[in-house]
Amino acid sequence: MAILLRTDPTGSEVGADLLAAIRRHRLDDLVDTSTLTRGLYSTDASLYRVVPQAVAHPRTEAELVDVLGVAREVGVPVTSRGAGTSVAGNAVGPGLVIDFRRSLNGIRRIDPEQRLAVVQPGVVQAALQKAAAPHGLRFGPDPSTHTRCTIGGMIGNNACGPRALGYGKTADNVLGLDLITGSGERLQVGTDNAPSGSPTLTALQRLVQDNLGTIRTEFGRFGRQVSGYSLEHLLPERRFDLARFLAGTEGTLGTIVTATVRLVADAPHHVLVALGYPSMPEAADAVTAVLPFGPTACEGLDSRLVDVVRERQGTGAIPPLPRGEGWMFVELSGDDPGELADRAARVLAAAEPLDGRVVTDVAEAAALWKIREDGAGLAAVGLGRPAHAGWEDSAVPPAQLGRYLRDFDALLTEHGLAGLPYGHFGDGCTHIRIDFPFQDSSGPAVYRGFVEAAADLVAGYGGSMSGEHGDGRARSELLPRMYSPAAIALFGQVKTIFDPQDRMNPGVLVAPRPLDADLRVAESVRRPLALADPHFNTDVHRCTGVGKCLADTTPGLGVMCPSYQATGREKDSTRGRARALQEMINGELVTGGWSAPEVHEALDLCLSCKGCRRDCPTGVDIAAYKAQVLDRTYAGRLRPRSHYALGWLPRWGRMITRVPGLAALVNLTTGLPGLRSLVRWSAGVDQRRSLPKFADRSARERVSPPTGDAPLGEVVVWVDSFSDSFTGHGVEAVTGLLASVGYAPRFLERDACCGLTWISTGQLDGARRQLRQALDVLTPYARAGVPIVGLEPSCLAVWRSDAPELLPDDDRVPLVAGAVRTLAELLTDLSDRGQWQPPDLAGLEVVAQPHCHHASVLGWQTDARLLEATGATVTTVGGCCGLAGNFGVEKGHYEVSLEVAEHDLLPAVRKHPDAVVLADGFSCRTQLAELGGKDAVTLAELLTLRSS
Repeated sequence: MAILLRTDPTGSEVGADLLAAIRRHRLDDLVDTSTLTRGLYSTDASLYRVVPQAVAHPRTEAELVDVLGVAREVGVPVTSRGAGTSVAGNAVGPGLVIDFRRSLNGIRRIDPEQRLAVVQPGVVQAALQKAAAPHGLRFGPDPSTHTRCTIGGMIGNNACGPRALGYGKTADNVLGLDLITGSGERLQVGTDNAPSGSPTLTALQRLVQDNLGTIRTEFGRFGRQVSGYSLEHLLPERRFDLARFLAGTEGTLGTIVTATVRLVADAPHHVLVALGYPSMPEAADAVTAVLPFGPTACEGLDSRLVDVVRERQGTGAIPPLPRGEGWMFVELSGDDPGELADRAARVLAAAEPLDGRVVTDVAEAAALWKIREDGAGLAAVGLGRPAHAGWEDSAVPPAQLGRYLRDFDALLTEHGLAGLPYGHFGDGCTHIRIDFPFQDSSGPAVYRGFVEAAADLVAGYGGSMSGEHGDGRARSELLPRMYSPAAIALFGQVKTIFDPQDRMNPGVLVAPRPLDADLRVAESVRRPLALADPHFNTDVHRCTGVGKCLADTTPGLGVMCPSYQATGREKDSTRGRARALQEMINGELVTGGWSAPEVHEALDLCLSCKGCRRDCPTGVDIAAYKAQVLDRTYAGRLRPRSHYALGWLPRWGRMITRVPGLAALVNLTTGLPGLRSLVRWSAGVDQRRSLPKFADRSARERVSPPTGDAPLGEVVVWVDSFSDSFTGHGVEAVTGLLASVGYAPRFLERDACCGLTWISTGQLDGARRQLRQALDVLTPYARAGVPIVGLEPSCLAVWRSDAPELLPDDDRVPLVAGAVRTLAELLTDLSDRGQWQPPDLAGLEVVAQPHCHHASVLGWQTDARLLEATGATVTTVGGCCGLAGNFGVEKGHYEVSLEVAEHDLLPAVRKHPDAVVLADGFSCRTQLAELGGKDAVTLAELLTLRSS
């Protein structure tokens, strides 16, 4: 069967026409043609890279109409984009990309009586859920990206999620659309439509009437047949339901202005039945036995994916599972707890699992569902080589699922590929990321060969190329393997009716681009920068674009990404920065290599907090990448002033505290108005920032560790450069506490700087020198089994993150990293052995600000457990303090630093004005004192608070 393939996505001459039209219509402030922005929007969560000519951010519906008018005037293609989480390439295009998420994201109306909501397309699904919840209502479909995906995007690809079994696909929940077609006609359509004089609808109705036989026999054969246009909704017996038909058309027919969606009442009671089977296909075989019990969700998991979650997130992330290598989670909902319990027992019996149980604990059920929710991101990094979307969400009738999965596993083996499957078993839909070898020259050919064979396999089972995410650029070319020539011709005729010039998301569904064209990763591996540093290329392409960094972080949860939470700009997200680095490697749009201005603009507001290292499902570590970019950019060149002043701060601190009287002179200089301004300028520090006071002597000189009985032996207190050189009482408190516990605390006789400030300013050779010197000092203690307790979390974190990366061949690094402990880790071990009892702090209110490196690298769980044991009432703050070492004091960062502090930390302190604020990080305490007027204490000071 032949299908027309699009080979020429756009012409270069259109760019000049578009710019002229933008200026003529005075839309300059709505349309961004910068190379950085075009690079950021050149890809979504798919394999594909298509550079747009411009990105538009209309703020009002009137501005949206104007932008679309300009695009039609100059003949520029238009692609609508929500959160850009499409795994099929639905949200990239060669012309004008319209970003709805930033501005057109209002909820116009919620009508609890009619159970509907009227929303703009950029509304995030979770935001709609939050707004509907007070009325006891919800929007049914809930994809794993619900914290950032938009309703418009969900309508575009007919999104589903695990609970579509109970609530339906997005198409089943769309009641009406206000739409501007590709021809410019504005339509208000609903679930029961007549042409009403509309030329578009009249022509469409005539087309349907002429092709009833084809539509009735080829479309709507099972619930997850979403590939192509869902023409079954236009049948007379379905009342020419245009709203449902338009869901899943992927922006190829028109642009949504507003949508009216159905809200549903969630059943008050839920129960989860966890079923274990010898394998995932055997779990799928049991689906038909489960469906008669009316589950809300029926999800399948494979042991390979569970193993990855366990490896990446720790054993605590996986609750006890039933015996087996494949699982099915069945959620039942209802109004009567007794009836629900009886139904759960009958499911358990009918499903005949190897092992199974009914889960009634809400927290345990949430943890089980979270395995599924994190699957998409983790599946990309859980194999020996990177795994990719492409063949990601095929679906077959549920009764065929077990057989299909067995044949699919055999197909993977035949092609030498591997993947981590999971899916919506109740709907027959399977998700998988596959390790296509795009790093090899044969990668695109291997990809094409596999997906063509997979398409034939799924079509042979009467299935759908896509069961949820749409066809996009990944699967549109495959539609003739599923549909007859008559059906394919119908798609083209529908497209012509709505979009006669083929300007709406061209290359998708009709006249598609080849599925192996525009492959982002495959293109990158041949570029000079990638060839010079393939490891860095692999690292930055870990970002798959699922966009967890775009989620509106609830205060108290997560760190990623502080600057994006402050600005809301794509370039300041983890994904945006990774995309900028990918474009740097590609070199086609962003030129200049490591020194490219676009790259430095994207990285400028990165706080190096390492929140992405933990919270990004694929483990992207922008802080590490930023350090490498700065290192290579300034190799052999003069650096910014702040790199010398703040990057070498430990060196200045040692010098100042060792020369008698120098600290007093420096503090006086930085306290006088004129000189203070000069010092700030010369150091690259923002003039609104105060400067910390140096101590007159180092902490190791001014603090004498207590002596006495030491049944627990010696412990080394590793005094970092900040604690050593600046005023504060943290060192005295920790030595006193350790002595009271039964240790003999002692200081190091020589300096052992971890090189943190060299790392954060991208002076990596200097950092390596500092680390090697520190290893010389610390290794003898580590070999002797002497515990080493650090004070500054960011310095401790260097040993567990940066040091292994900077000195991969030095076998002393893992030895020292294992010996260096946080105070909480040391004390908790003692408590577990019955050698120490946490003090009684009952009645004390504490606001705890974990340093972002503590939360992201070291892990805050041990500290949280210790604090809980004291009996104190603890409010743990999420996010970053906003100072983040040198970031917050550098010129140009003050406003963002303040915004970050206002997201989590400062509101928490204001909400609990009488609380003791706990902050082990020097930056956190500095930020609190300067912006919050609050003196924070370290953990050692807190634990000795009532005894002092």
